[in-house]
Amino acid sequence: MKLNYKKQGSGQPIIILHGLFGMLDNWQSIANQLAENHEIWLVDQRNHGRSPHADEHTYNLMAADLQELITDHHIEKPLLVGHSMGGKTVMWFAQKYPDIARALVVVDMGIREYPIHHDGIIDALHSLKVEEISSRNEADEQLAKHISSFGIRQFLLKNLHRKKEGGFEWKFNLPVLEAAMEDIVHALPDGNVDTPALFIAGGASNYITAADVPEIMAQFTNAEVEVIPDAGHWVHAEKPEEVTKMIERMAAK
Repeated sequence: MKLNYKKQGSGQPIIILHGLFGMLDNWQSIANQLAENHEIWLVDQRNHGRSPHADEHTYNLMAADLQELITDHHIEKPLLVGHSMGGKTVMWFAQKYPDIARALVVVDMGIREYPIHHDGIIDALHSLKVEEISSRNEADEQLAKHISSFGIRQFLLKNLHRKKEGGFEWKFNLPVLEAAMEDIVHALPDGNVDTPALFIAGGASNYITAADVPEIMAQFTNAEVEVIPDAGHWVHAEKPEEVTKMIERMAAK
C-alpha cells in the first residue's frame, strides 16, 4: 500500500508512525525539532489520516506497508519511531525485515497482548452522527457526553474532516479498525530482535510496567527502557522535549 507521508529536513532518516486513531500531524512539533538535523518522514498508517482505507488491518500488513515506503523512496538505514500501535508496527517490522532499520524507538508500547480497552472510545465515536453535525464545537459537545477528557476529545477530533459537499466524516476507517481490534492488541510473535531499541514508558501509563521489562529485554536483546515520570500514554504530547532528546540520542548511536 502506498502510504501518505510528509517529508522534511535532511540528514540521517527518521520515520515516525502514530498510534491508533492518530495521524502524522500528531508528531509535527517533534518532527520540526528533529528536522533541524535529520530527514524526517511522518507517515499515516493504513486506515488512518490520508492513507488509503483497506478491509484488512494487521501488523503483518502494516509492516509490509512500511517496507514498501522504505523501498520506494530508497531510505537507507532509517531510525524507526512508533507510538502505541505504531510502536508495535516497528517491532513487527524489525522481526520481519531484519537489518533494515538502524535502531528503534518504541513509545509506550510493550510486546505483550493487551486487553481490548477501546470500547468506550468506539462507542463514543459511534454516538457522534458526523453526517449531521454542523461544526467541530457541536462534535465536541456530543463527545463530551461520553468522554470527559478534553485532551482525548481533541485528539479524536483532529480526525474530523469537512466534506466538500457538506457535513463531516472521519479520516480513519472506523468500521475496519473496530473489527480489527483483536489484531491491534495482539502480542508480538516470538523471535528475538538484536536491532538497538529504546522503549520509552510513560510513568503514569500501564502500557509498560515493571513486570513487562524483563520480557522486553529478553526478546529485544539490545534494548533499554526509559521511564518518563508523570507522563501518560501520549508521552510525546505531554513531554515532547524529553522524547525529542531520547530520539536524538538513539539517532546518534
